[in-house]
Amino acid sequence: MKITNKLIGALIIGMVAVTSCADVPQTEIDAATAAIETAKAAGAEVYVTEQYNALNDSMAVAMASLEEQKSKFFKKYTKTVEKLTQVTAMANEVSANTEATKEAVKAEILASMEEVQTLVAQGRQLITEAPKGKEGTTALEAIKTELDVVEASITESNTMFQNGELKPSLEKVKVAKEKASSINTELTEVISKYKAAPRRK
Repeated sequence: MKITNKLIGALIIGMVAVTSCADVPQTEIDAATAAIETAKAAGAEVYVTEQYNALNDSMAVAMASLEEQKSKFFKKYTKTVEKLTQVTAMANEVSANTEATKEAVKAEILASMEEVQTLVAQGRQLITEAPKGKEGTTALEAIKTELDVVEASITESNTMFQNGELKPSLEKVKVAKEKASSINTELTEVISKYKAAPRRK
């Protein structure tokens, strides 16, 4: 009877040891961490900021769950594993969304560059149609300089684009487009008023 009691006692101690020393889900932790790093390397922090922040929040929740279980005598990491698996899937989705966003930004930059080049060409044509005169000539020279600056901005934007600096490139080309549009609007109004003004006979 004593042997039986000792055997039962040993089995109970063994079961407690196995249950209380459940392995930390290191494989799932590593997978989730790697997936987040991949998303960050793709530019998620810049191009899909809200999604990237949500991803980090989810990882924080998963790690909090991990620490909670580690502090318990009877450890059970099932829910932690589920959370980490969800984080990995979410990170993969964020990476895909980042790449899609970058492609959309690239397309917008290229289209905007083309628009600005067209606007500059139109602006130079409008200059030839604008009224001259002493004050007019001075103003038109200033406008020519502004158009030169716009063209220089497009060159800089294209350099950024080629270097993968998509966000700065887009911002620069947007400013250039706004400036070129403003110049053309101003020239069009001046020409229209000039043509509508009565002429002295």
